[in-house]
Amino acid sequence: MTNRYVYGVVDGDDVAFETDAVAGADRVYTISHRRLGAVVSDIDTTDPEETDEDAQRHDDVLREIMTRDGGRTIVPMQFGMAFESDRALKNVLRGARPAFRRAIRDIEGRVELGLKVVREAGADVDADAIEAAVADELEPIAAQSVPNDLFSDRLVLNRSYLVERDEREAFDTAIARLEDEHDDLLFRYTGPFAPYSFVDVTIGAQR
Repeated sequence: MTNRYVYGVVDGDDVAFETDAVAGADRVYTISHRRLGAVVSDIDTTDPEETDEDAQRHDDVLREIMTRDGGRTIVPMQFGMAFESDRALKNVLRGARPAFRRAIRDIEGRVELGLKVVREAGADVDADAIEAAVADELEPIAAQSVPNDLFSDRLVLNRSYLVERDEREAFDTAIARLEDEHDDLLFRYTGPFAPYSFVDVTIGAQR
């Protein structure tokens, strides 16, 4: 039996294209219920192994959806969501429909960008002042932001930002100003990504 691996959920049912997808699939398409479309590819398991290659393919598919034909808003799923039947997947879309609708509305026309600020080993910096300087530059541009784990003692700041596509250039410019003003710090600026950090939709059983 062929199962369905889910990348995310869009408004509509018209996403379909050939690409390098998870587990060797070569095409993604939509399975829809009441104008919600789950973007899927075929897979032979409901418990896919998260290899580095397939994790990258998952993200690449999301990025392609976000940029094809002028860009689409997609509520991203974490790696590993697979269902053994279209019926089971449609049941999930039915049950979570209000949550997906809210999430699509919240992230419509927006992307996620990431910033890590790193100090040199042994350097003494005023973390509060750095956080305030970053906030002054970036928070007026971003629609939302959330903190991430400071997983290294060299990390001064680790934050994700939800930014309107039209504000991307302004955000880039603000990052450049911060780099100029704080040349003793390393600014690791990443994205755009599907806005994982700004959606909270949990879909349940895989069967």
